[in-house]
Amino acid sequence: MAYIRLSQVVKYFGELQLFSDVSFSINKGDKIALVANNGMGKSTLLSLITGADVPFSGTIEIHPNTTIGFLEQSPNLVSNKSIYQEVFSAHADLLAVRDKYYEALLTDNQKDIQELTDQMDVFDAWDYETEVQRMISLMNLPDENTQISVLSGGQKKRVALAKLLIQKPDILILDEPTNHLDIEIIEWLENFLSASNLTLFMVTHDRYFLDRVCSTIIELDDGLAYRYEGNYSYYLEKKQERIELKNAEVSKAKNLMSTELEWMRRQPKARGTKAKYRVDAFEKLSQKAQDSGPNQDVSISVQSKRLGNKILELHAVSKQYDEHVLFSDFSYTCNKFDRIGILGSNGCGKTTLLKIMTGEVEPDTGLVEYGETLELGFYKQDGIQVPETKKVIEVITDISEHISISSKQSLSASQFLDLWLFPRSMHHLQIAKLSGGERKRLYLMTVLMKKPNFLILDEPTNDLDLPTLRILEDYLIRFDGCVIIVSHDRFFIDKVVEHSFVFEEEGIRDFPGNYSLYRDYIHTKKSEDVVQTKKASSSTADKAHTPKNKKALTYKERLELQQVEKDIDELESSKKEFEIQLQTGDLEPDKLVELSEHIGQIMSTIEEKEMRWMELLEKAEH
Repeated sequence: MAYIRLSQVVKYFGELQLFSDVSFSINKGDKIALVANNGMGKSTLLSLITGADVPFSGTIEIHPNTTIGFLEQSPNLVSNKSIYQEVFSAHADLLAVRDKYYEALLTDNQKDIQELTDQMDVFDAWDYETEVQRMISLMNLPDENTQISVLSGGQKKRVALAKLLIQKPDILILDEPTNHLDIEIIEWLENFLSASNLTLFMVTHDRYFLDRVCSTIIELDDGLAYRYEGNYSYYLEKKQERIELKNAEVSKAKNLMSTELEWMRRQPKARGTKAKYRVDAFEKLSQKAQDSGPNQDVSISVQSKRLGNKILELHAVSKQYDEHVLFSDFSYTCNKFDRIGILGSNGCGKTTLLKIMTGEVEPDTGLVEYGETLELGFYKQDGIQVPETKKVIEVITDISEHISISSKQSLSASQFLDLWLFPRSMHHLQIAKLSGGERKRLYLMTVLMKKPNFLILDEPTNDLDLPTLRILEDYLIRFDGCVIIVSHDRFFIDKVVEHSFVFEEEGIRDFPGNYSLYRDYIHTKKSEDVVQTKKASSSTADKAHTPKNKKALTYKERLELQQVEKDIDELESSKKEFEIQLQTGDLEPDKLVELSEHIGQIMSTIEEKEMRWMELLEKAEH
């Protein structure tokens, strides 16, 4: 069943045509990712689908009674509400009844209490309250009474996501759902969405997320929509085939155009009887021959200043705010060509560490030393700070008219913009007319063109499109200096960094590897801990089963010990069976939640049984 169907949709932004003929459908169970370069109309298309905007022509049909849940990039939450109130407000009618019910309890109005209790039963409000609390817990949010106004950007995104998921709409439309979320929550969301039967339509530049969640990719290119029935890896393969086919068509068109051009030139200038079909064919061939084809990734480098032996040194730096300790006694000496990724949850102190490195924030204790040749380039989360009326090319020329990319080659400001996917038609646009991703890309250019030899990048990947991400990755890999990055883009971190600063409960760990290697290390360590625990338990159990030890137990306790061991084995088997069901990906959302809760109950029972088992074993040893 098609929930939404777009047919020949055309849309203009001012005089710019975003879509010339966009047609596709969103069917029940689809998990679709929409990909396109910044400024190609992704957000506009979401606005059309959600009804916030209308097309110039064409139709958008939505199946009757279809409910749509939309997660915006910057969710609009009520700042004076608590987390609980905001998530609960997903069901406004129920919230009103609940508030009246608790008011009646305070005034002890028995008549109102009875009437409102009946209404609470009709709405199934008691279970809904439990579901709200469970969703808040799943999202790893602060205390449910915390006000929205004091939350970080990532926490607000999680509140909006919890509010959306609890509504259980027919279609989830997600605009950059992983932006500002820490890696732990991204992985939870990735697993949740991939295992569910939810219908998804999302815009995201997180390539691991794309590959693991989505089964269909729709690409916007040159005003058209191209559909690929596969994940991100499949899309890359098929897009390359399309590019090669397009290039072959352009090459063939150029050859045919040469023939046609020769024929046109041979005709007498005054002749008015040229074959019209030949003239029309020439015009079409000319247009195709001038087509550069689909956007290609480009490579760019900017000359950086020489870096001396002493670069940047942290000596036992510490920082805390009030009673909250971010890190203490952290030391590190930067080496040439360091590629460091900083990993950790939101609010752990990653950005604070970067600001201490750049001198914007003073450490509470410790010292930061800088080498004489050090030239820092700091890309901040809050982006470019220039007047909205300023033109794109003026932002570049205000820094320099020419950009050195090697000792022998330099580029003009226009050429530099071209290489960073700003075509000539955009050079004189005002900043106000740029998309969020285009602003980030321009800001990144202003940081790199100042010739730093030490780059500190705080969330550089948010809002960047895939071609720009590839350009940036290639640049950083070849960069002749040091790089320190904070990013929640796991693909980006894996591709660029060589070791990581990981914020853990015990402090900052200097780990010799990227995100995936650290994740594998943690999983391996947990597995080894489980094996050691089981070995220790097995050894204790062997001792407990000796006749000498059994005598310390009464006959009834020996029977109980045998039954507890049997119960634990049966519970472990049941847990494994349910986990296999959970991983099939065929479960409805309600069944998925029910099964997860059941597994949790089994784990709690196992824990209780194991505690009793240990008590009996301990008694048997005495």
